[in-house]
Amino acid sequence: MRKIEDIQELRSIQMGILDDVHRFCEAHGLRYFLSSGTLIGAVRHKGYIPWDDDIDIYMPRKDYEQFLKMFTDKEGTYRVINPATEPHYYYTFAKVVDQRTRMVEKETEGYEIGVYMDIFPVDFVSDNLQKRERIFKQKKLLYKIRRCKISKTNPLKSCMAYWVYKCWPMSVKQIERKIRRLIVLDVPTTMVCNMTEAGPSIKGCFPAEDIASSVDIEFEGKQYKTMVGYKDYLERTYGDYMTMPPVEQRVTHKFEAYWK
Repeated sequence: MRKIEDIQELRSIQMGILDDVHRFCEAHGLRYFLSSGTLIGAVRHKGYIPWDDDIDIYMPRKDYEQFLKMFTDKEGTYRVINPATEPHYYYTFAKVVDQRTRMVEKETEGYEIGVYMDIFPVDFVSDNLQKRERIFKQKKLLYKIRRCKISKTNPLKSCMAYWVYKCWPMSVKQIERKIRRLIVLDVPTTMVCNMTEAGPSIKGCFPAEDIASSVDIEFEGKQYKTMVGYKDYLERTYGDYMTMPPVEQRVTHKFEAYWK
């Protein structure tokens, strides 16, 4: 294997994934939105945040579920992975991976994964703030239990809590079903949020009307899609997103990437 040392080479692989997902979604009428740091980069830099090294997109739950069922790549280069189909998959959201590559991450020790792009489902959340806060606390606990069940190392600061959760009398699949029942609402509300463990805090919830439609936005010299209310989403989630953070907060992810 050859190690991918240059961040531009890594980004080129990720952009290939984004291009393929964009084409697929356009062809099948599926909605997606550049999100999180990727969207900040698009707005503030018209591309990657200078120190960033990944790509994130949101999909409304309905489109997300359809994408997981339908996505194919004729060339066999890309594959979608998600916790419902992958045993011991560490994350609770989907990724599209480049199968020609290999990623080495502390979190996914013992699980083969390639250079990827993250895909997060966006779910309706309760309009009642107190109920929403209660759900956030419950999902946080369930995600901690799930991580301890899967991880080979201690993802918690407390060793006692780690072993309590590790021995919790519930399987990973049972936990995942419980999480789904908790976060996937069948009845639309006025608010939505990324409810995976990588989702923002409760302040990161935003109006459903922000994702009512999509708009084009420039990223790395090309046009992609994001939510019509992207400014409102960014402000609610990140505050003053146009101001560069302090140097000590400009961190990259900790992983190594290789060509197979």
